[in-house]
Amino acid sequence: MKNLTLEHIATACSGRYIGAEDKKSMCVSDITTDSRKVTHGCLFVPIKGARVDGHDYIGQVMEAGALSVLSEKDLGEVEFPYILVESSLQAVKDIAEYYLKQLNISVVGITGSVGKTSTKEMIAAVLSQKYKVLKTQGNFNNELGLPLTVFRLRKDDDIAVLEMGISDFGEMSRLAKVARPHTGVITNIGLCHLEFLKNRDGVFQAKTEMFDYIQDGGQVILNGDDDKLDQVNEVHGIRPLKFGLDQKNDIYADQIESKGLKGVGCVIHTPKGSFETLIPIPGIHMVYNALAGTCAGLTYDLTLPEIKAGIESLQPVSGRFHIIETDRYTIIDDCYNANPISMKASLEVLQDGLGRKVALLGDMGELGEEEAKLHAQVGTFAGGLKLDALYCAGPLCESLARGASEANPQLEVRHFADRETMMEKLPELLRKGDTILVKASHFMQFEKIVELLSSDSSKKDRV
Repeated sequence: MKNLTLEHIATACSGRYIGAEDKKSMCVSDITTDSRKVTHGCLFVPIKGARVDGHDYIGQVMEAGALSVLSEKDLGEVEFPYILVESSLQAVKDIAEYYLKQLNISVVGITGSVGKTSTKEMIAAVLSQKYKVLKTQGNFNNELGLPLTVFRLRKDDDIAVLEMGISDFGEMSRLAKVARPHTGVITNIGLCHLEFLKNRDGVFQAKTEMFDYIQDGGQVILNGDDDKLDQVNEVHGIRPLKFGLDQKNDIYADQIESKGLKGVGCVIHTPKGSFETLIPIPGIHMVYNALAGTCAGLTYDLTLPEIKAGIESLQPVSGRFHIIETDRYTIIDDCYNANPISMKASLEVLQDGLGRKVALLGDMGELGEEEAKLHAQVGTFAGGLKLDALYCAGPLCESLARGASEANPQLEVRHFADRETMMEKLPELLRKGDTILVKASHFMQFEKIVELLSSDSSKKDRV
């Protein structure tokens, strides 16, 4: 890893190197916080968790071949070098910030209330048509996950596409200080993390903390159809590049046509010309993702044919509108997370399925004082769609079920106290040929429902 000697690491994180002088100039080969993933020559960073303290594994990782460790504790007389720090979590961010500065790599930072991950996937797919791209994997988008993603970068990478997720004020500043994006993308300002951010104005304030760390000469890409983001006309001398369905935007789409679960077609218009494309994942929200990808492609000098090829190469990821076809059901696995906006968007797409359209929904978290009202609004929305059944689980979903029943007394609605009870009843409620949407906030563990339905018969993934 470029310039990551033990001496430089200690300086970067304001730590104190303790060990043999001749090892200070040695470079680490990798950095990990997982004792199970230690490789020869790596640096191990022990993190104190609620149940496990990584410091307990220091002896084990050194035996496995680690070069050194960070430690919040004085280890006394040991035979290996280590770096004493006040906070391992702060140190790992400081080291990531230092490491990224050593690399000649452009950073695309992505945030927003809804669609961060799918937009990240789209932008990475587009930019990969011309560049070697490293992107955030899974949910590695917080104050620990972002640095660990940075540590995966190597000098032959061209662009890092980094997702940045937050739930409170100040978090974005800490993330953006590490990433220092050349290009900052905000998908929208919605109703997420209201427990801490209170309202959309708070969400806007927290997300736009990223602007303070956009690099000189960089670019800002915003959803111009979002009323909050549309008000941003200048960021530290940068004119934002805006996208949306409204023709007032720099990049916009029209002639949108649903292809059912096969995707959505549209025509994308840019200052350099227009092109027709088929986005291989369904939903109007995917058009916005394709527009963000187009903006990123133009920012990094891709041609329109390259951008189109990138959009059409997009692959679904597990838990993010991943369609699984079995010989009994078509399962729409969208269970990684949920909020009112994404829940409504997924329910709309469900209408395009074949057979009975069945929604399996669970509680949405971090919605603050109006959580019951927001669940009820989703239920009312679902009641107005062409669905056949809605089964939901969790205490908050009682309001959702009530809203759906009141909006459409003909809709089959069932509410269960918890996911486990719902799973026990599903075999008798579902029918062969159903198209089933599975969606809830991550803490509901609805991926277990996807596993149940997928194992109910032989499956094949549709990509």
